Amino acid sequence: MAQPCILILAAGASARMAPRDKLLEPVAGQPLLRRVVQRALDAGVPVVVVLPPDRPLRAAALAALAVATVVAADANRGMAASLRAGMAALPMGATGVMILPADMPAITAQDLRQMIARHEAAPDRLLRGATAAGREGHPALFPADLFGALAAVTGDEGGRSVLAAHRDRVEHIALPGDHAVLDLDTPEDWAAYRASGGQ
Repeated sequence: MAQPCILILAAGASARMAPRDKLLEPVAGQPLLRRVVQRALDAGVPVVVVLPPDRPLRAAALAALAVATVVAADANRGMAASLRAGMAALPMGATGVMILPADMPAITAQDLRQMIARHEAAPDRLLRGATAAGREGHPALFPADLFGALAAVTGDEGGRSVLAAHRDRVEHIALPGDHAVLDLDTPEDWAAYRASGGQ
C-alpha cells in the first residue's frame, strides 16, 4: 500500500552541546534519538534515519530497531547534505515524506499519526506541525511532487526554502502543548526542560 515515510535527520554535529551529544542525552531512561525513532516507528510507516560518519554511538542507540539508516558522508557540510542523503534512501513509491528533527522529546506517535491521517486525506497539501495558537514548528510532511525540490536544497537548512516557496499549500496541524516547537539544542535548554519536569 502506498504510504508516506518518516525521515529523521540525525547527522548534525550537536556543536552547541559540546562536548556532550544532545541526541544521546537520556529522556525517560533512553537516549533521545532512540525515543524519537521509536515514536516514529509506532506511527506505523517506514522510517529512515540519517546518521553522520563519525558518531558510532548514535547508530548503537538504534540497535534492534526496524529502521533503515543511511550515513551522510558529507554531513559536516550542513543539514542540506543530510537531507539529500535521506531523500536518496526513501522507499520507492512513497506518497510523501515527513521530515522529523531528532531533538524533539515531546513528539508522540499520536502526533505523527495525526499528520499522516491528514496527508492521506489531502495528499497534495504541505503539512506543518504547529501550536494551537498557530506558531509554526515541526515536523513537516511534504507531498511526493516536492521530492525533487527537497533533494536540490543546499546549505545549512532542511526544507525551509521549500516550505517558503510553497506557502500557498501549507496547512498547519495543531499538535498538543509545545510538541511541535520544543527542541533541545543547548545545555541551558536541557536544564530548563529537566527543571520543568522533563525526564
